[in-house]
Amino acid sequence: MALMRICPLIFTLISSLVWAAPHGSSRSLASRQSTEKLVFCHFMVLALESSPFSMKSELTKGLEPKIGVVDDRTSASDYDNDMRQAKAAGIDAFALNIGTDGFTNTQLEFAYESAHSNGMSVFISFDFNWYSTSNTSGIADTIGTHAVYPAQLMIDSKVFVSSFSGDGLDLAGIQSDLTTHEIFWAPNFQPNNIGSADALFNWMAWPNNGDNKAPDAANNLTVSDGDTSYTTALKGKPYVAPVSPWFSTHFGLEVTYSKNWVFPSDLLWFDRWTEILNLGSQFVEIQTWNDYGESHYVGPLSSPHIDDGNSKWTNDMPHDGFLQMAKPYIAAFHAGSKTVDSHIGSDQLIYWYRPTLKTASCDSTDNCEQPWPGPQPNINYFTGKPNGYETMEDSVFAVALLTSPGTITVVSGGNAPQTFNAPAGASSWQVGMGVGKQSFSLTRHGQTILSGDSLKDIISDCVCGLYNFNVYVGTLPAGASDPLSADGLISFTNSLSATCQPTPSLGIATGAGTGSVAVSTPVDTNSSASVITGAAGSSASSGSGSPQPSVTSIARVPLQDSGATSLSKVAGPPTPTSQTPTITSSIAAAVVGGGSKTITALSQLSPTNCMQAGFVWGGPPGSDPAALCDSG
Repeated sequence: MALMRICPLIFTLISSLVWAAPHGSSRSLASRQSTEKLVFCHFMVLALESSPFSMKSELTKGLEPKIGVVDDRTSASDYDNDMRQAKAAGIDAFALNIGTDGFTNTQLEFAYESAHSNGMSVFISFDFNWYSTSNTSGIADTIGTHAVYPAQLMIDSKVFVSSFSGDGLDLAGIQSDLTTHEIFWAPNFQPNNIGSADALFNWMAWPNNGDNKAPDAANNLTVSDGDTSYTTALKGKPYVAPVSPWFSTHFGLEVTYSKNWVFPSDLLWFDRWTEILNLGSQFVEIQTWNDYGESHYVGPLSSPHIDDGNSKWTNDMPHDGFLQMAKPYIAAFHAGSKTVDSHIGSDQLIYWYRPTLKTASCDSTDNCEQPWPGPQPNINYFTGKPNGYETMEDSVFAVALLTSPGTITVVSGGNAPQTFNAPAGASSWQVGMGVGKQSFSLTRHGQTILSGDSLKDIISDCVCGLYNFNVYVGTLPAGASDPLSADGLISFTNSLSATCQPTPSLGIATGAGTGSVAVSTPVDTNSSASVITGAAGSSASSGSGSPQPSVTSIARVPLQDSGATSLSKVAGPPTPTSQTPTITSSIAAAVVGGGSKTITALSQLSPTNCMQAGFVWGGPPGSDPAALCDSG
């Protein structure tokens, strides 16, 4: 194990000499002007508060072994898919949230290298749950080390730096330690504590009571209230406005970071993006890419990470659709548009809902049923249902992004179908939750444009015996099921009272219609996009049955621009299956070349995915495609 840790460090030291350009060279400045509108996304690198593998008392807190959210990453390539997907959505930079852990420098090296390779920018966000405001020399050293890297975000040739919390930090003192680099400070200070900051970042992206909990009858602060406080205090200085889709956390006494509350989220993702376009802030920060423990991730579950206990409510709960919905809004924000409508290029439905109704009773099996054992109360831990659960609605939410008016139909379980006349552009809808299958469709002029069943049913009892107030997000056209990896499931059974296996169970999404699924793939300017056409597949919601590919023909068409990603347009994908799906014989040969090698689900996993647009199989018939994929 020690050798495994040493090897990445040696690689890091060698590789940094190759790609870290000297300060002041043209390669070292991922420089933007302070007038540009930029979108950031918060990316968690730091350690979990303590090991999730066993219950520890507060007395031993700080002495336990720590693991990082992404401490299982061993090379820059482990960050590549994150960088590519974020860039494809229009995100300009990742805010790398770091603590003071031993693995931090290694992971920063990997992230900066991957960002540079994929045309992304990154910057450091110091987390003052771990950093001390008195550690100015250590903070200055970290900034100075990474300021010279070509992926470092620069604003007006200044090194962009942010934080989580940190009020009282001596910004001027840190700047005086960095005589060769000017800093563009955008910390998460309170609005009355601007000091010498160039901008301020507001973390509170959810309606709250002013004390980091859900609103109540006496105290209800909206996110726009926070906007007003910050923009008033900044007096024209840039504002980093927050936007987040959800918040739910449910850690019990199996960990020392026990916390159990929600913020009302419901249609927050849709409403907040509308506010963002009208706010006119200089910067936006999405919260977050990969904080699975608080359920506000917009990145894929399959992104490499170590389970801190969140898998009990994130397994089979993808949020990829949130990122898909944000894409035209990000484009509109970049353009300074007040409306998203002109940035919608194809019809799309995004829907989300919780897996159970609020009335479900899980008291006999839930992981948060034990009272807090310490003499001092834990203000973040509540027994049973999460604090604030009453503020959430028992609804299925849907957002329509339409090129022209259409009719939206939602069928939730045994409830009667609900039909809406949706205008061109963006609109949101909601219906009451019904137990059972969730079905969605878009029709126009009597024709079905999109239709399909969700892979996730709403149930009447409890998910693995727990209160789960996370949200399932689906799309039409249907996206991938996005399963957790083995590392992302290692703490699944910890504290479970109900019998439940740590295995992703969603099948493959299907849906009829003419829509297209955007699949981010790395290509060069001469690559082509694959267009796979076929008969409209029948809708299905569970992973059972045998593989039934509905692909009928495969064509190659050139890309229309020189962007870094391509679109695969898929109509009528295969029906769900709990078995390993295969694409065999002539279909495999048509995609990867002259051979007839069967392509399994395993061999299609990124980055060795010969089925991706712009990638080809370079091997002879019968050889292993996983070892012979390239982007030539």
